Amino acid sequence: MIEVRITVNGTVVERSVEPRLSLADFLRDQLGLTGTHLGCEHGVCGACSVLLDGRSVRACLTLAVQADGHRVTTVEGLASCATARRLSAELSTRHGLQCGFCTAGFLVTATELIQESAGAELTEPTVRAALSGNLCRCTGYQAIIEAVRAASRPSAPPEVDVVGSP
Repeated sequence: MIEVRITVNGTVVERSVEPRLSLADFLRDQLGLTGTHLGCEHGVCGACSVLLDGRSVRACLTLAVQADGHRVTTVEGLASCATARRLSAELSTRHGLQCGFCTAGFLVTATELIQESAGAELTEPTVRAALSGNLCRCTGYQAIIEAVRAASRPSAPPEVDVVGSP
C-alpha cells in the first residue's frame, strides 16, 4: 500500500492505495464520485476524463499514486464553475447530449478548452479536434460542437443548470 494525498474538488484526501489502483476506481469506489464514468477502460472513449492540475486526463489510464500531491477536479467539482454551468445550459438548450453516459467527459474536456481560449471564439475545427477523444453514441456531435462554441462566447448567465449548482 502507498499513502497518497490528493486534493479532490478542493478537499484534501489522504488514503492508502494499491499501487495499481486507477484514479477512476479511486474516485468512484473510495470517494463515491461516480460522475467519472468507466466506459472502455482503455482511454479511448473519454467518459472518465477529469482535470489533473487543470489539464484533462483519462482517469482509467492514470494511477491514483500518480495524482499524489496534485489537484483533481471531477465533473462533480465543476458544479461551482461558471464556465461548466454555461456549457451545461448550452448543451441542454441544443439537446447536445442524450443518454448522459458521456456527459461528464464532454463537460470536463470542453470546460478546459473554453477556459484555455480565454474568451476567444472557438472555431468548429478547434472544437472538433479538442473533443476528438470523447465518444458519444447517441448524437451526431454537431449539437455538442455548437454548444461548446456558444458557451465560449461572452454571454448572459445560463437559464438552465444541469450540473446541479445554483
